Amino acid sequence: MSALPPLSPPRPSVGLVGFGAFGRLIARHLAPHAALTVHDPYLPADSLAAQLAAHAGPDAIGGGLRSVAACPVVILATPVARLAEAVGALAPHLRPGTLVVDVGSVKMGPAAILRAGLPADVAILATHPLFGPQSAKDGAGDGAGEDIRGLKIAVCPLRGRPALRAAAFLRRGLGLDVILTTPEAHDRAMASVQGLTHLIAKVLVAMEPLPTRMTTRSFDLLMQAVGMVRHDAPDVFHAIERANPHAAGVRRRFFALAGQLEAELSAEAVRAEPNRLASSTRLPAPRRTVSGRARGGPR
Repeated sequence: MSALPPLSPPRPSVGLVGFGAFGRLIARHLAPHAALTVHDPYLPADSLAAQLAAHAGPDAIGGGLRSVAACPVVILATPVARLAEAVGALAPHLRPGTLVVDVGSVKMGPAAILRAGLPADVAILATHPLFGPQSAKDGAGDGAGEDIRGLKIAVCPLRGRPALRAAAFLRRGLGLDVILTTPEAHDRAMASVQGLTHLIAKVLVAMEPLPTRMTTRSFDLLMQAVGMVRHDAPDVFHAIERANPHAAGVRRRFFALAGQLEAELSAEAVRAEPNRLASSTRLPAPRRTVSGRARGGPR
């Protein structure tokens, strides 16, 4: 009698709340590692089923909030503005020891919501993948298509040892560059990193059409950065610019320095204008003949 092949260990179950653009990105990269149960209250069941087949493989299933809460790991891929609503709906159904993970663009507010709204026996990991569906298309820049290996993720373990184990999986299992930080340090950095990027992109998009043929390399790179964020949902821009408590100060400083530079350039233009007018109205010097006498002058 031949020996039976060894059984592979069952894949862990992961619940995912929210199946927008970033939820689909999460599903594509977690599907090889976990059995996914997905819940999105804003997607009809038939639409969710089609999206799951396209982005999460044949093993992913749609389910209600109770089914998602039964998983040992639950990821909240909801807009920051709806996080409190999602936490309130999920909390009564969670089991002790469950790990809840968020993926929002800001961390101080969401961390407070997670700590206050989730049971004390639930572990919490606040994260911010420092990439999105657009920037993930070329991974870390090797041209191999959508590949998140080497991309950065900010990680704030808030409660429980499962949060630390999950951080280790992000590094070893998904190949991400894990940056351990705090919600305060994260938001202070992102006020400049994301706040200025999205702000400048909004202005440049509003100025379109811009040149596309006769351009410099630096301009091309600037427009490449704009392209990475121009299609982000309005909720993302709102969270970055309004939900981050440090963004307003960075924004005010940016506009103040831009206004100062504009004032300096305008003042220089005003000072240069009289000189330009004087030079344009000055009579040309009389031309001289070969003998040295001025032609056209008094004789």
